[in-house]
Amino acid sequence: MKAGIDRLIGEPALRRPLAGRRVALLAHPASVTATLGHALDALAGLGDVRLTAALGPQHGLRGDKQYNMAESDDYVDPLHGIPVFSLYGTVRRPTAQMLDAFDVLLVDLQDLGCRIYTFCTTLRYVLEAAASNHKAVWILDRPNPVGRPIEGLTLRQGWESFVGAGALPMRHGLTLGELARWFVSTLKLDVDCQVVTMQGWQPQEAPGFGWPRERTWVNPSPNAPNLWMARCYAGSVMLEGTSLSEGRGTTRPLEVLGAPDLDVTALIKSMQRIAPQWLAGCRLRPCWFEPTFNKHVGALCAGLQVHVEDGAYYDHRAFRPWRLFALVFKALRALSADYPLWADFPYEYEFNRRPIDVINGSELLRQWVDDAAATAADLDALAQADESAWALERQPFLLY
Repeated sequence: MKAGIDRLIGEPALRRPLAGRRVALLAHPASVTATLGHALDALAGLGDVRLTAALGPQHGLRGDKQYNMAESDDYVDPLHGIPVFSLYGTVRRPTAQMLDAFDVLLVDLQDLGCRIYTFCTTLRYVLEAAASNHKAVWILDRPNPVGRPIEGLTLRQGWESFVGAGALPMRHGLTLGELARWFVSTLKLDVDCQVVTMQGWQPQEAPGFGWPRERTWVNPSPNAPNLWMARCYAGSVMLEGTSLSEGRGTTRPLEVLGAPDLDVTALIKSMQRIAPQWLAGCRLRPCWFEPTFNKHVGALCAGLQVHVEDGAYYDHRAFRPWRLFALVFKALRALSADYPLWADFPYEYEFNRRPIDVINGSELLRQWVDDAAATAADLDALAQADESAWALERQPFLLY
């Protein structure tokens, strides 16, 4: 499998349209070549690409920020002497100063295939800015590590945010290049947007089902340490909107959940009673952990780890992480109607909405959890309608 960056480096014909044009790169720590060189360094070493700027999304170009909502500053790259602009600092959209620095923006971002991952929103913002300022955007495509499955409610109109770039389900099943094509079409953007496609990507191929076995995993963000986290993420990210720890401050973030007061045995029994079918495709293991930072720091938490590593029990088609973690919340609410489940703090620049609603793109998931009369079938009916509609809507934009 060849990623877009590897094709651009290895095929001079692909680079010819860049001749004489000022080029910028939007990248992060996982923007690496097949030999693990950073894309910025690889492009700078070609000799026929005029690099004039770089841009970094959340967590920075080189991965300088650990915390989830820590902002990055602009700086000058010490090796290449070009400005590096932050798109997660005082601004999140490209400014006139940034746009003046290039003619073509290369976007090389490893995504996780989940609507809430902020690189999706950054992609939308740079496409909109490029359209307004007559700049070209080239997407150097990379695998969607969780493949083609679709899951979750579609973001409702008016709920757009930095973790909700548009009317997508939680798991959209697109590569970043395909997502760019969808943005250009749905937003009716007049922009020169091209995709340098991958070669040999097989999203249905075991055991990776989206992640090629020959490709080394590099964290696209500090708490995305492996493929297993990526598989869980479309569900486990909802923990950020709750009082439960998502494992930040442990070695397995976003694969575990827990709290000091959690009765894990009762929780599992409640989950099995409410929707046993939503436990399929993975294995749940009771565990203990003590976060070194973030929620419940220094406290011993009782919890669960979601295991999706082993082909003996991981079923790519059956595993539905969004439903699994929705079930955790529903089962906990069934055990304790007054459990302080929902967090209430500013989340990704949203100050007047609950984090769980911002994450889900509407109030529907929270309302379902809190409604004692609502059943698994009720949430299924809502989600299946959105999932079926998205399967049809995305079809024209698929490249592989």
